[in-house]
Amino acid sequence: MIALDFGLGGFEADIWRVVFLMTRVGAALLAAPFFGASNVPVVVRISFTGAMAIFISIWLPEVATPPALLTLDGMLALAGEALIGLMLGFVLQIAFAAPTIAAEVIGGSMGLSMATTTDPNGGGSTTAFGQYFIIVLTLIFLATNAHLHWLALVTESYRAFPPGQTWIGPERFETIFMFGGTLFETALRIALPVTLILLLVQIVTGILSRSAPSLNLFALGLPAGVLAGIAALIIAAPLIYDQFTDLVQVALAQAESVMES
Repeated sequence: MIALDFGLGGFEADIWRVVFLMTRVGAALLAAPFFGASNVPVVVRISFTGAMAIFISIWLPEVATPPALLTLDGMLALAGEALIGLMLGFVLQIAFAAPTIAAEVIGGSMGLSMATTTDPNGGGSTTAFGQYFIIVLTLIFLATNAHLHWLALVTESYRAFPPGQTWIGPERFETIFMFGGTLFETALRIALPVTLILLLVQIVTGILSRSAPSLNLFALGLPAGVLAGIAALIIAAPLIYDQFTDLVQVALAQAESVMES
């Protein structure tokens, strides 16, 4: 398995086999938005990755591994494994970016773009509505057992992309790029009902300010926009839930299509 021999016999070969399988799994978990969140301890990630690698080595004993990892061919094989894992995780990352974009549009229309909080997924900052949407999407992702489906796809990727055959052709990159268009389309559908209501509120406040110049536009428009936006979010909650559910299903279908391309 490697060029060095520590004298452990078959047990040593099993250890390096698990280490090799951890490369793809670990890269997928690192790129995924929920599993690779910055608030997840590194020890938990490594332990979960190792457990998955052990299970995969038992479930898929036919998966061949390079005879030597500490060689040029072995390093290239590891790079290919990491590429496949990052690709599977990046598809989920794109899906989880749609609510954040929609929240930026809604927050800017309501005048709450300055209300930011830490994003546990990316480690950066996002608006308060963005954090709310991410929490809702994560709960839907877990409630529909989409996380189990995605982990099953990571496992099945060893059949679709056996070690040593992990070349990603341009057609698969095109499939991922086309999914980016679906991302912006979904973000628009999520934000459109709320932004339309906020647009009507801004038109009404503009008419009132022109009719009665003594009224303070900022003192009237900001509270009205915030109240109208919150009311619109409550009314549009079932629609947003359906959009998030469809987004999760589309992300999983996209991961499957990438593996089958």
